[in-house]
Amino acid sequence: MGEARKIPRHLQKYVVDQQYVKYTPIDHAVWRYVMRQNHNYLKDTAHQAYVGGLKSSGISVEKIPNVTDMNKALEPFGWGAANIDGFIPGVIFFDFQAHGILPIASDIRKLENIQYTPAPDIIHEAAGHAPILCEEKFSEYVKLFGQIGSKALATSEEHELFEAVRTYSNLLESGKASKAEIEAAKANFEEKQAAVTELSEAEQISRLYWWTVEYGLIGSVDHPQIYGAGLLSSVSEGRNSLTASVKKIPFDLQSVIATGFDITKPQPQLFVCDSFEQLIDAVNEFAKTMAFTVGGTQGLDKALRSNHTATIQYSSGLQLTGTLRRIIKDEKGQAIYMQTEGPSALAFENTELSGHGKTTHQDGFGAPIGRIVNRIKPFEELNDDELKEFGIEVGKESTLDFESGVKVIGTPVQLIRKKGKLLVISFKDCTVSFADQTLFQPDWGTYDLAIGESITSVFAGAADSEQFYADLEEVETNPLVKRELSLLEQMYRNVRNFRENTDSDMEAVLSEVIEKLTTQFKDDWLLRIEVMELLVKHNLLPDKQILLKKQLEDIKLLHDEYPVLIERGLMLTNA
Repeated sequence: MGEARKIPRHLQKYVVDQQYVKYTPIDHAVWRYVMRQNHNYLKDTAHQAYVGGLKSSGISVEKIPNVTDMNKALEPFGWGAANIDGFIPGVIFFDFQAHGILPIASDIRKLENIQYTPAPDIIHEAAGHAPILCEEKFSEYVKLFGQIGSKALATSEEHELFEAVRTYSNLLESGKASKAEIEAAKANFEEKQAAVTELSEAEQISRLYWWTVEYGLIGSVDHPQIYGAGLLSSVSEGRNSLTASVKKIPFDLQSVIATGFDITKPQPQLFVCDSFEQLIDAVNEFAKTMAFTVGGTQGLDKALRSNHTATIQYSSGLQLTGTLRRIIKDEKGQAIYMQTEGPSALAFENTELSGHGKTTHQDGFGAPIGRIVNRIKPFEELNDDELKEFGIEVGKESTLDFESGVKVIGTPVQLIRKKGKLLVISFKDCTVSFADQTLFQPDWGTYDLAIGESITSVFAGAADSEQFYADLEEVETNPLVKRELSLLEQMYRNVRNFRENTDSDMEAVLSEVIEKLTTQFKDDWLLRIEVMELLVKHNLLPDKQILLKKQLEDIKLLHDEYPVLIERGLMLTNA
């Protein structure tokens, strides 16, 4: 990984070595075929930043890019690139982008999935996403989206669905799974999908991302241009997107977030924005509805439904990070007490408070919400003298009565303030109760009372990610298994070498390749296309050209996709 863009510690666990030498000559041929097809088509139909952006982002049509090279090439545009291990959670994906880092899955689709793969691959993630990032306004949109999207709260059912989608997509792409395994994974995916019964903010914002960054069109409905990565990286969908078979809808935020998608199928409709500024306005508009902006009981309810790490921020600025397990509400349905479970931490302005990390609060954290009885001035704004008047003094037993009915009785031992705000009062010999419930008792240790009359923000993830996730293990890169190239891979390599260096006796070697294709590899269409390209370019072996064309006609009959793939390949043999 180059040094052009520093990866935050909490994201480094998802970064793996690209292992560039793992790519076979066939992998490079798949990349080249898709890129030649797309470049030929997209130079006239994609957003004007695409063609120049390919080169600027360190991407060649001829071979799979090295992510380290891309990382350096993207630096002038305020971006970097990191190699990641396939599917990562949406919050993490957006977090990478919020930090100006394009996460790139290094696997490449197999030849049999050359038109489209539901699993992340380097064609989609490098050649799809990177070029348009060189456009200033779009780059601004994607970074802003990352900052907002990384805060979105999903439901626990959606987290389970994500895992099911990852498993199913990876099995489809692996080529090693049995029919029974694929069917089982599909059934599990469908079961988890059916269990998702509400439209969370995470799902809504993922739809906005899908219909813009992944599958967006820009311009007018009658004359749109392509900018979405899914369209820029798919041989079939990129072409189909501008035909009448795909409905074009003017971009509208509410319409977009109301429209679901299926990653395993071509999209039946696409949205056309008139400018990237329109997208910036839209994501800012959506952010106004999210829990990190709204806070309150509504935000807490979303955190409870997520069953994952979230951060809850008080009006004092105190931030509590943990997995919310319980909310006590008053008769009006407003939250008056909350309890996290498992490792929790306190922070202020996204920096963990000393002595209040996961080790201190490893079993969770309980905290009241609301006003103290008979206080007009917010409690977090009281100075030491005002606290003494109220009976709060270090070393003296005190009682705090909340308007909600929550009662705290104990002896203050420490007060924590930041920027004039009271954040925490630590009590010994403390009892916390509500009605007939005991929420904390003295033999549990020190009670750290969170100060703040209201909840101003609730968002996914940790306030201080560097500290909260410091102990997470990094994703291990699978060891590279060295093996000898197969005969077919050697043939692909030889043809590539000829394309790059034509000093050898091309006629003799290509004749031998054609002979082996004819006798041993009767179904391989892509190498025949590459051989044809060389024969046509150098005006060699006209009889062999006729033979290859005849063989390709026969191969067309073997699969529904082959006629189009082969015809498009032959069209570029003169290019």
